[in-house]
Amino acid sequence: MEDCFQLRPATNADAGAIQRVVFGVLREFGLPPDPDGVDADLADPESSYLREGGSFDVMTDSAGKVVGTIGLFPLGSGRCELRKMYLLARCRGRGLGKRLLRHALGRARELGFTRIELETSSVLATAAHLYESFGFRPCEPRHVNARVDRAYSLDLATQQ
Repeated sequence: MEDCFQLRPATNADAGAIQRVVFGVLREFGLPPDPDGVDADLADPESSYLREGGSFDVMTDSAGKVVGTIGLFPLGSGRCELRKMYLLARCRGRGLGKRLLRHALGRARELGFTRIELETSSVLATAAHLYESFGFRPCEPRHVNARVDRAYSLDLATQQ
């Protein structure tokens, strides 16, 4: 079943579909979307990620619909932030989250990053478990707010 899902770079033409996925998942878990603040990057993924030296990719189903998202945002000094890793509910439990995360780790290495950081919410417990299973370790969050109460980091040199 995993084979019918494809990963590809996002373009600005995907912005509406990306927002639907991200905002839908946030609402599902009782977290507030913020299209004019922390989620403003989704309206223009090309400028927000690609032109800055990062990446933003989408996962599509066999019909070409966006069902998942994942971004890498440069932070400087070889660090990047894993952002907007979301999958629609109908696509969870199939190993696609692992596939997204493996893809992001590979892209981070390709882009020359040596450390990945991320911030998340404790209500996304399955995601936290996934990050930990890949070797991410808890650290202090930089931005504590309604959507962030946990943070993780991974040194890519020590990750296998």
